[in-house]
Amino acid sequence: MLRLFNSLSKKVEEFVPLENSKVGMYACGPTVYDYPHIGHGRKYVNDDVLKRVLEVVEGYKVEHVQNITDVGHLVSDADEGEDKLEKGAKKTGKTVWEVAQEFTDYFLKEMDSLNIIRPDVQCKATDHIPEQIELIKKIIANGHAYDTAEAVYFDVASFPEYGQLFGQSLADKMVGVREEVVTENSKRNPADFALWFKRVGKFSDHVMHWESPWGDGFPGWHIECSAMSMKYLGEQIDLHTGGEDHLSIHHPNEIAQSEAATGKKPFVRYWFHSLFLAVDGKKMSKSLGNVYQVSDIVAKGFSPMALRYYYLSAHYRKQMNFSWEGMEGVSNSYQKMKKEFLALRLEGGQDKNIFGAMADESLTGRGKFFRDEFVAAVEEDLNMSAALAVARAVLKDDKLKDFEKRRLVENFDRVFGLKLSERDEMPADVPVEVMAMVQQREEMRKAKNWAESDALRDKIEAAGYKVSDFFDGVKVEKI
Repeated sequence: MLRLFNSLSKKVEEFVPLENSKVGMYACGPTVYDYPHIGHGRKYVNDDVLKRVLEVVEGYKVEHVQNITDVGHLVSDADEGEDKLEKGAKKTGKTVWEVAQEFTDYFLKEMDSLNIIRPDVQCKATDHIPEQIELIKKIIANGHAYDTAEAVYFDVASFPEYGQLFGQSLADKMVGVREEVVTENSKRNPADFALWFKRVGKFSDHVMHWESPWGDGFPGWHIECSAMSMKYLGEQIDLHTGGEDHLSIHHPNEIAQSEAATGKKPFVRYWFHSLFLAVDGKKMSKSLGNVYQVSDIVAKGFSPMALRYYYLSAHYRKQMNFSWEGMEGVSNSYQKMKKEFLALRLEGGQDKNIFGAMADESLTGRGKFFRDEFVAAVEEDLNMSAALAVARAVLKDDKLKDFEKRRLVENFDRVFGLKLSERDEMPADVPVEVMAMVQQREEMRKAKNWAESDALRDKIEAAGYKVSDFFDGVKVEKI
């Protein structure tokens, strides 16, 4: 049985969903005002691995919902500063709508390159304004919010449990929280947070705005996640994921407003938080020039799958350090594993399932041993470094036949998501005329026209490229 660290209880607990065969999983998604970096990549790969373990190993059907924040997230999570989308628009000279779409598309492209399975539902905050308004109405009706000239605020004093969420006292939460506005109609408590901003004062020119019972304005960042998660997963959720930066403000606010609206039904059963990624032992910062995107990794000649392997080598609850030297070493380890895997002979049945009630029973005793070792690793709070060690041990084991090794590791890779069965993609700089010759040569080989095939190989090499044939495809590389 899967055991996960629950950030709310601060304990590793057995995972038991609300329904026997289904898991509702909500992931805090990106605020699409800038490019995602490799720290974001780590968080979403961890989410992806969790989802894969739940489905592949545990046999659950996961309903995965992830938001796109395209309005309402201020520069400070504590309701200070300008809207990040408007800041991004000023920086790029584009409209907020153009910025949101551009960075949403870029985010999805980067996550696809890391082989992250897309959520079942990807929901934008701007598409769910009515749901947010209705949820705020419930919170007000239940006595947990109040209206001011500037905004509708959640009253943290009305929710006694607020100060104890995630092990912080209310005094701790007050540290660093400053009053956003200073008028007679401002917040009652500096820790109160906005549910709905009104289009007045510093927000009088806010481009994104909608009519509401409290006036023209836009939603606060926190209410978006509660409204969208409830729409698609119900008032109670099995799993909620996020980064460690959400522990102090965003997720306590989500819990408070959600449970205030539903009469204190427990909002989330298990909270899953990924720790940050440092670069060369320092926090990523544009001023230090150490904020890297996945595309920067690729530009240095590394595969996105090598970066994914890097993520898997560190436990999600430990801060991870990225360095180019580390990337080089990890890339070599990944390429070695892939090469050893692809060298295994193909035989029938290697793709049969080895997990759960539908597991193939033709595994040998030694095969079952390795399968069980892998399951034990991933079920113990996603110990992926131990799971990778099991895969490496399988590839080196001289008592297993090739097809047994392949079956095991191919199934393990359904969780790793490292594309071990796929040949590396062709280099991006292969000229069109060379690729045309490669394709023509493949046709000649299929037709068993060996003389023409060999002649095309010579022409490809004369153009400066080497073509290698494998059982599952062809690889082209610069000489």
